[in-house]
Amino acid sequence: MIERIWSGQSPLWLLLLPLSLLYGLVSGLIRLSYRLGLRTVWRAPVPVVVVGNLTAGGNGKTPVVVWLVEQLQQRGVRVGVVSRGYGGKAAQYPLLLTTHTSTAEAGDEPVLIFQRTGAPVAVSPVRADAVKALLAEHPLQLIITDDGLQHYALARDKEIVVIDGVRRFGNGWWLPAGPMRERAGRLRSVDAVITNGGEAHQSEIAMTLKPGLAINLLTGEKRSVDSLPQVVAMAGIGHPPRFFATLEQAGVQPVKTISLADHQALNEAQVASFINEGQTLVMTEKDAVKCRAFAHPDWWYLPVDAALARPQADKLVDSLLSLVR
Repeated sequence: MIERIWSGQSPLWLLLLPLSLLYGLVSGLIRLSYRLGLRTVWRAPVPVVVVGNLTAGGNGKTPVVVWLVEQLQQRGVRVGVVSRGYGGKAAQYPLLLTTHTSTAEAGDEPVLIFQRTGAPVAVSPVRADAVKALLAEHPLQLIITDDGLQHYALARDKEIVVIDGVRRFGNGWWLPAGPMRERAGRLRSVDAVITNGGEAHQSEIAMTLKPGLAINLLTGEKRSVDSLPQVVAMAGIGHPPRFFATLEQAGVQPVKTISLADHQALNEAQVASFINEGQTLVMTEKDAVKCRAFAHPDWWYLPVDAALARPQADKLVDSLLSLVR
């Protein structure tokens, strides 16, 4: 239903328009207060790059963060990541992730980034505190914030926005009548726009998500996902249909698809109930970090990697390297 409202297909968005106007007014005043110096903005002693979005829901932001971290690491840059830690609740903040940190503490996306890249990761509702915690423990040269485009209390040197190239901005209205946290005009002030799927507009960097081999949660065995029998697909991400489409493009026709809420907590009994004997459960990597502790032999996940169009992607990385230099 929410997709129909946000896309403008349902007229119910008109009923929510007054709330959207209030949302836009409040968020605009907050941003203006920072620009006028009425609220404190903290600047880190190292460059900060924000990777965020203008809309609610999954746009492929986390794969972009992973890609950027890996690109910088390959060039010898010591990079760390900070996040709000949605879906997690730590005993205290800021929280520096370790190999023992659970998704219940830090949230699924920070744990995924930490496990994929090995980069130092910290979470805190106050992102400046997370940055300070990272710098106190690691001699980092650059910080990437996973989300936080609207978190103006932290100064940033570069802003990168990721948009869904298929859904784009829906009806274009602020929440809750539409999907927008900020209106599309905000793109004029950011440093780069990465378009995930669909057709990239002029000056946008085209991106696709490329699936790798399916990985067994229990054993680490890798296989082509189309070799797995009777696949049941599970996705607890911002836009589950994107994962199901990725499976179909890889030659898999799931016998059943299960859409879960983004950042939804999972338990063994719940996940085990999704499949019957002889079936194989295939989930996103974001779900896998929540299920690994109680995985079954027939549970697999499909990692995806961001693939950005050249030469625009190279120019983006070079612009980040120039910050470090």
